[in-house]
Amino acid sequence: DAGRFREEYNRDWSPLSTYRGMNSNMHGTEALLAAYEATGDRVYLDRAGRILSFFVGRMAAGNGWRIPEHYTDDWQVDPAYSGDTMFRPAGTTPGHSFELGRLALHWWDLAERPDDGTPERARRLIEQALEDGWRDPGGIAYTLDLDGKIDVSDRYWWPLTEAISALATLIKLERRATDEAWYRRLWAFADSHFVDHARGGWYPELAEDGGLADVQFKGKPDIYHSVQACLFPLAPGVSRYADGLRKLG
Repeated sequence: DAGRFREEYNRDWSPLSTYRGMNSNMHGTEALLAAYEATGDRVYLDRAGRILSFFVGRMAAGNGWRIPEHYTDDWQVDPAYSGDTMFRPAGTTPGHSFELGRLALHWWDLAERPDDGTPERARRLIEQALEDGWRDPGGIAYTLDLDGKIDVSDRYWWPLTEAISALATLIKLERRATDEAWYRRLWAFADSHFVDHARGGWYPELAEDGGLADVQFKGKPDIYHSVQACLFPLAPGVSRYADGLRKLG
């Protein structure tokens, strides 16, 4: 009825918990947009739109353009929730704001660019995450409290890659000098600190002094964030990336 994904079930599909989360809905939106591109069935696009309307149009707009991660079963923000420090940390996650802002623009493009304020909301979300999460001399803090103050200051590779993809999307829609400057700053820091130039791939985690760390990750975890950061800027559009990249040869 709410038009959003529940988090988890038991094997027999009976309820496992009353927890509701933004992260699963963000990735659910990603899956729905891919399903629409593959099938053309409008139901997937409409479902993605309902999720984005709630998290971007209501929750982000009502919370200083930051998206609370955790909710009760009736979809009220649960400010006291603190789960797994990696996958359900307390507060908000700037990396998810970049990702959801980009997905909102992806949906808007597939929906034939309605005059509904989506680009403005996506920009507010992305810019707030940069303002809150960027750490001097570089990198994106992992989490913030609900007021935007840095909570977990650790710097991982994936929020930086999502910022790169989000800025590339904004630039495709409207070239601004500030966006270009951020895009170059993000890539420069990624290139000097996260990219493994000797063996390929990206290192996942930095220590406080800017060197490599292995507290949360051993080796190199999933590559999809970093692959997208490399490929999305090359595609000419802000949706149907596979089609756009195929045309480049």
